Amino acid sequence: MTIGATFRLVSRLLREADKRLLLRLLYLMGFKGALSVHRHKLRLRRGQFFPPFLYVSVINSCNLRCQGCWVDVSARQQAMSPEVFHRLIREARPMGNVFFGIVGGEPFMHPHLLDMLAEHPDCYFQIFTNGHFLTPERARRMYQMGNVTPLISVEGTERVSDIRRGRSGVLSKTLQGLRHALDAGLLTGVCTSVCRSNLRDLVREEWIDQLIEWGVLYTWFHVYRPMGPNPQPELCLSAEEALQVRRFVVEMRARKPIIIIDAYHDGEGQALCPAANGLSHHINPWGDIEPCPIVQFARESIDPQVDSRPLKEKFLHSTFLAEFRRLAARTTRGCIVLERPDLLRQLVERHAARDTTVRQTALAELSALTPRPSQYLPGQEIPEQNLLYRWAKRLFFNDFGVYQHLRSPSQAPHSPTENSTLE
Repeated sequence: MTIGATFRLVSRLLREADKRLLLRLLYLMGFKGALSVHRHKLRLRRGQFFPPFLYVSVINSCNLRCQGCWVDVSARQQAMSPEVFHRLIREARPMGNVFFGIVGGEPFMHPHLLDMLAEHPDCYFQIFTNGHFLTPERARRMYQMGNVTPLISVEGTERVSDIRRGRSGVLSKTLQGLRHALDAGLLTGVCTSVCRSNLRDLVREEWIDQLIEWGVLYTWFHVYRPMGPNPQPELCLSAEEALQVRRFVVEMRARKPIIIIDAYHDGEGQALCPAANGLSHHINPWGDIEPCPIVQFARESIDPQVDSRPLKEKFLHSTFLAEFRRLAARTTRGCIVLERPDLLRQLVERHAARDTTVRQTALAELSALTPRPSQYLPGQEIPEQNLLYRWAKRLFFNDFGVYQHLRSPSQAPHSPTENSTLE
């Protein structure tokens, strides 16, 4: 069954994908991306750290007002300058980095987005977008560049999308942008922040079949996290629902000719956090270096006017980022923000990390969080059925040994009042 699905996926890629774009993907993200992870492993063995993948928010502005959004989308626009962006890429490349996730806000609201990406043909960029600004002209430009893939977010039916995203007519505009990307021949993905309002509509085999019929080549189901000034915790998945999503992803990978991404499990079904194992960190539009997009605190910045040290030195010598990784790995294989916000708050206070939001309420928001389950569900691991995914994850997407000192679930503290101080 899994061999058949892999064969159909490869056959579909060869039949439907643009050959030039596919070769660029295989070379930059496949070959060079694997080398980047390998160099990350070697650095860890030497006690050094530099994340092989970086997510960069190039702008804070957005045309939507999504539930649970942690970005200051209504604040004065802050767009990362081309000069700062180019310096970031040029300093990351010698460390082996070739992949950069471009996020926001809405990245296409940046006035120089594609011009900035075009300056780096030896890198691969994944743009997280709602699709509303993905015009035929921009899609054709990305096709010509050959090193950009749009990942377009779909959050449910028309009615659900309007509620989730705070505007009307959201889904139709998103699907129009999706059509422009597909018509241009781009390698295109669709992602969903799975929550209780879209679980039944999108975590379904029929939705996967629809994506395949449209020509979408990959999809990504990530779990809703209740963050920001309006967290909407009632949208959070229960532990049973999170397990349902994991089971669905594993089964679809074994049966459907479409690439399905997940960033929270290894090949054996063990949970992990990409920030805890050092695979990725996040840089916001002001240049602040954050553990991940939802942890809006920092001590370092890529902006040379704030910190003139080379980027390598900022990562190597950041005690805040290093202790975040150690704390997250000691505490849970899941998301420390969801499971132990009290410990994260103590970490922020201990390092006097600055609040990197415009609203300056991130610490209060963190303090108000109620502990919730995340992807770490001990004893309920679901290993990959598709042998190709399991093999790839064993080589390139695992915990890299960071959880070897994690206590057993029965020993780990779960009450905010029990053993809740930093070691």
